[in-house]
Amino acid sequence: MSATQAALTQFLPLAADTFDKNKVTPGILGFIVFAALALGVWGLMKSMSRHMGRVDFQEAPEPGTAAPAPDRTG
Repeated sequence: MSATQAALTQFLPLAADTFDKNKVTPGILGFIVFAALALGVWGLMKSMSRHMGRVDFQEAPEPGTAAPAPDRTG
């Protein structure tokens, strides 16, 4: 028996007295997954904001107005 197994067998009964089997919590793994998802969403939003800032959008002219002629110099 290794030292780790021996330590676990000694401390496991102590944890059983305070552990409530009817209470379910996400624990540290749930927090880590939630934090990773939050960081991923934050990164995607920052990237989308940067890409949307680079878009050069020109609206179509309203019907009935004359569109300016393109400049053909060169």
